[in-house]
Amino acid sequence: MSHRTGCALIALLIVVPGLRAAEKVAAMVNGEAITLPEVDSAMAQLPSAASSPVQQRQRRSEMLPILIDDLLVRQFLKQHGPSVEPAEVERQVAGLAASLKTQGKTLDEYLKESGLTLPRIRENFLRMLQLAKYVDAQATDERLRAYFAANRDFFDKTTVRTSHIVIRVAPTASPEERQKAAQKLRSVRNDLEARKIDFPAAAKAYSQDPSAPAGGDIGYTVRKFQVDEPYARAAFTLNVGEVSDVVETESGYHLIWVTDRKPGKPARYEEAAADVRDCYEAELKQILLAELRKKARIEIKLKD
Repeated sequence: MSHRTGCALIALLIVVPGLRAAEKVAAMVNGEAITLPEVDSAMAQLPSAASSPVQQRQRRSEMLPILIDDLLVRQFLKQHGPSVEPAEVERQVAGLAASLKTQGKTLDEYLKESGLTLPRIRENFLRMLQLAKYVDAQATDERLRAYFAANRDFFDKTTVRTSHIVIRVAPTASPEERQKAAQKLRSVRNDLEARKIDFPAAAKAYSQDPSAPAGGDIGYTVRKFQVDEPYARAAFTLNVGEVSDVVETESGYHLIWVTDRKPGKPARYEEAAADVRDCYEAELKQILLAELRKKARIEIKLKD
């Protein structure tokens, strides 16, 4: 997929070895294990390897959520994915072998180096083909045009500059803790309306974010993928100078102040069609993953 518009890409269907007996388990996802060697194998595909035990632990903790998402999608496709003819999978395997040959390698050598088996290679290609067909079935011309119309700010490349005040809330926070955080920001907003304090001073005093010393300023953002969707949705509905009501995101509760807006250049669907498809696909995967995570039974066993 293209990066032309900066659409966030979700790492899915990573090529990692299958489970072997007696390997240490890093996580359980709906009863299926992700092993520590699988995490390390995925890490080995990154540009640079960890050079110390501390760095290795950090990179494992960063890689594990990606592998969990990957496994959730695999499980979904196994149950609900479109059908794929065996011949389609074999064409992919043949393509891999041909590509390896240009590099002076055989498929057998690749399997030994990667720790993969031929059945696992076939399974990987099957899931990738299923995912592509799933996206194709959703990305009809009608839906893509509707997506373009609903996200004109993004495709026009309009940006807004915002500052925010954040009260962080852990995913495990109780309803009482969440209510307390939201109420704290409502009180701050009341003080802003009463002009008892200005927004930069309030951010410096109350915000639990690295942007606090700068008065909460996080600079210019586009409409999608750069910040959490509830934050972006609120920011782009505000006029310059307005402060939002309390906005909840995965990281906590926010007050958002729009300090500038730069209109972009009006886009035409026909010219932006490739970007529209890229972004629709990225968001479709995000929505699918969010739904799968809500229903999943996930147990993290990897220790820091």
